Amino acid sequence: MTDRQLATLVRALRAPEPLESSDAALWTGLRRHTQARIGLGRAGSALPTRHRLELQAAHAAARDAVHSPFDPDVVASALPGVPTVRVRSAAPDRLTYLQRPDLGRRLDDIDRAHLPRDTCGAWDDWDVVFVVADGLSSRAVHDHAAPVIRATTARLPAGWRVAPVVLAEQARVALGDDVAHALGAAMVVVLVGERPGMSAADSLGAYLTYAPRPGHTTDADRNCLSNIRPPLGLSYDTAAAKLTSLMTRARELGRTGVSLKDDLEGGVVGLPVAG
Repeated sequence: MTDRQLATLVRALRAPEPLESSDAALWTGLRRHTQARIGLGRAGSALPTRHRLELQAAHAAARDAVHSPFDPDVVASALPGVPTVRVRSAAPDRLTYLQRPDLGRRLDDIDRAHLPRDTCGAWDDWDVVFVVADGLSSRAVHDHAAPVIRATTARLPAGWRVAPVVLAEQARVALGDDVAHALGAAMVVVLVGERPGMSAADSLGAYLTYAPRPGHTTDADRNCLSNIRPPLGLSYDTAAAKLTSLMTRARELGRTGVSLKDDLEGGVVGLPVAG
């Protein structure tokens, strides 16, 4: 940005009067590169009516995303031929889920007992289990979870043992640890609806954890891909490419998290573990 453009921005921010046409054109150009609400101008001491209504609409969409119920049938129907299992967390309803994050991290005891295990009953029955968790945006899960699973499994090398997809209601990221442990899966990918913001109510996150241990695994043990929501966020193909690269390297190294880095230039690399 040139000094002249910077001075124009500062003048526009400080000016109580409406933006001049040249200032408005500058803000319009900048808005093409961000979803943030910038250069909205003012009407007296408040936002212009149009921008205020847009903000209220975005807030309503975020609230709807948090409170809209999760429908596992929507995801299951988008995964034809893929076996699925449905579970719930220990949170009995949405209000409890929002007030008690700890309950959203634990499986319902009855559902845990009904999860299918392979015949060996060992830790390495499955290489990976995908858990679709409603999180804080069922809309994100309904729209994006199935395409990410399809794109990712299509990229996995031959020989990977993929467990039935687990559809989890009232679930948070750490519920995947409980699911993987109960199933006997070496790693878990949790696809979860991320907390809505004022510019995105349908953002999906993917959390990869190797050898998860319920109650012991921390966020430092996970790798995360965020903002999966084409066309405004990460595309399905890009997310799948990054995720399969991380999964392949995690299996080779036997770890995920801070010791597994997604190097944008050189691909996925493992970092030395202290001690």
